[in-house]
Amino acid sequence: MNTQAQTADILSVRKMSKRFDISEPFLNRLIERRPRRVLTAVDEISFDVPRGKTFAVVGESGCGKSTVARLLMGLHAPSAGTIRFEGTDITDMAPGKPPALRRRMQMIFQDPFASLNPRWRVRDIIGEPLKNFGICKTRAEVTREVEKLLTQVGLSAADAKKFPHEFSGGQRQRLSIARALTTRPELLICDEPTSALDVSVQSQILNLMKDLQDEFGMSYIFISHDLAVVWYMADVLAVMYLGKIVEVGPKEQIFDNPQHPYTRLLMETVPKLTVGGIERAPVAGEVPNPISPPSGCTFHPRCPLATETCRTVSPELNVRSDGAQSACHAADEGRLPSWARIAAE
Repeated sequence: MNTQAQTADILSVRKMSKRFDISEPFLNRLIERRPRRVLTAVDEISFDVPRGKTFAVVGESGCGKSTVARLLMGLHAPSAGTIRFEGTDITDMAPGKPPALRRRMQMIFQDPFASLNPRWRVRDIIGEPLKNFGICKTRAEVTREVEKLLTQVGLSAADAKKFPHEFSGGQRQRLSIARALTTRPELLICDEPTSALDVSVQSQILNLMKDLQDEFGMSYIFISHDLAVVWYMADVLAVMYLGKIVEVGPKEQIFDNPQHPYTRLLMETVPKLTVGGIERAPVAGEVPNPISPPSGCTFHPRCPLATETCRTVSPELNVRSDGAQSACHAADEGRLPSWARIAAE
């Protein structure tokens, strides 16, 4: 555990952006007289991850959630903005550098099979970081630590001799978690870790992650599109749309009183167990092209409350009376209908 003075937030991100140049080759553009094409995957987002808590990021596919995870781990370099871990600026640091700091951040990927080397045995997959970071000095120490980690994630010490293809999907995700725990991280970034699993296995993995968080005091960044999973895991929730954070705050406040039309759209897609209520018209339109996003509020082409201000002025994240933040002109102007009434219908 870090012996330096600890901050309240383990990770702070300020105005982080990522733009990908997807232009055609120069000669093609010159002959066909086409301009450069830039895709903005993440657009000036800011957030803080509280120590020992779970910060969840939710949104539709393509909104930039996974890009955020890769930016935080150094797998992509931000186009703008800053990332601070424990007060240290890691924005421009190379992946894995400096080792003493990077070992305290680990990631669990969405596809457990793709993230495990199929040619290596489990003992080598989990043992590699133990040797590379100097955590274990001898082969015997590596073996003992690998067996201990396998036991912690609900597998057997004998599984160390197996290859990844010999395990089920849920077991492979347990292997991924065991590998992430090798460096004793303080921050674990989880990129949809249960989306490829069936419901019963999902619950096992989520319960395991909760138990490990309680045992080791880790902080999580949990990325998902499943609101039921987010409700179970999250302490703080951020909602992303087209590369921007449109609402962020304590989970209970956002679920009880969402103050952005897009958040409400996500809430209304959750199946309800009760029968009855009014029929709701689905929100029209599709997610805009991130290469040429709409002006103003990017959600305005799909928003039934959009005005001329929404079409021309980009809203800022403003603090609400309950402490959460939302970026919505309708909320700022008091034009949002009561969520309590809508939820009751």
